[in-house]
Amino acid sequence: MKPQAGEVSWKASEWFCAPAFSVYRQGRFIIVELNTAHRVITTSACIGGMSLSVRHLVNHQSCEAKDHTDRYQQISTLGSDGYHKSVCTELTLNPETTAVMGTAANMIYAAHELDLYSDLRVDAIVTAGVEGNACCAGDPAQWEETSGGWIKLPPVAGTINTMVIVNQLLRPEALVRALMTITEAKTAALMELGVASRYSQDLATGTGTDQICLANVIDPAKYAYASASPHTKLGELLGVVVRRATRNALRWQNGLEPSITRSLYHALRRFGFTETGFMDAMRSRLNETSYTLLDKNRNAVLYEPQVAGAAYAFASVWDRVRYGVLPTASAAEILRQQAATFAASLAARPECWHTFWLQLEVQMNRPLSSIYDAAALGWAAKWALKD
Repeated sequence: MKPQAGEVSWKASEWFCAPAFSVYRQGRFIIVELNTAHRVITTSACIGGMSLSVRHLVNHQSCEAKDHTDRYQQISTLGSDGYHKSVCTELTLNPETTAVMGTAANMIYAAHELDLYSDLRVDAIVTAGVEGNACCAGDPAQWEETSGGWIKLPPVAGTINTMVIVNQLLRPEALVRALMTITEAKTAALMELGVASRYSQDLATGTGTDQICLANVIDPAKYAYASASPHTKLGELLGVVVRRATRNALRWQNGLEPSITRSLYHALRRFGFTETGFMDAMRSRLNETSYTLLDKNRNAVLYEPQVAGAAYAFASVWDRVRYGVLPTASAAEILRQQAATFAASLAARPECWHTFWLQLEVQMNRPLSSIYDAAALGWAAKWALKD
């Protein structure tokens, strides 16, 4: 059928294919066409849950990440069902057999990963953005569902959408376990990159709007897998491809890769650290000459490996205090030791550790101030004439 005006012709834009499915990427859309029968479990708003009738999985950029108010208004006006149907109409797909996920992420940044073992093939296609919406399970809620509808705060940007296709038959219990393994793999990728929650001082476990489509081939002639636990080879493959694809998607969408996360900002952001705040604190702690030198060489401090390592250590110890692992009665003294290490690392003068320790103190109502104090001490000592 020839697309009408306003409809998207995606069949000519094949990205890659597999024996049981084909994937197309056209403009704001990624479409997975399931060429054989699959059991699908999905968070799609209109046909969510488990289904044997889904034939297409769709991920699409529904809006831009910031201040796209007219688009947000359009989606809100249509509602879940109406918007689902409008996407399917644009793609000339049957809304009854299409699972749709939306995001602010650009489809060109989608990451595809696959892994093989014996007869198993697992594919993951992930788009990911975490700048505005990363959160940790248990963070303060942003939405409330009531009998009269949803009550929500202003929208924030950030979503991790995951499509996974398995070429073997999974029992229903294995399908649900696969969802757990996929979620754990996504969270593991966020932990690797040290992604901070935007709502608390914890590391993020996902975003508040993450979505998933998981499909597996229906073939009575195939063995039906009973488990997708990480202890099984199927679970391993799921973990590998989702973790890798999530990591790559974040690299393309948000510029997050290991070398970029080697910074004071990334290590301490969840505790209120900002580059502007850091420089303001340095201005009040350094003389004019030292501050001007720091200002002109700030990245040499913000991204210095030993300094970043000391910042991550400070953050980790602070976490152990917050979680009750370390006694609060000795928390200030424990963090003081970490702050002294920070100062010695910045100064590149480990022999001065005890001198810095004597000059530092930590007030538990504002522990970040001790990092600023340590930074000022370390920077001044780095270029001070030695006796």
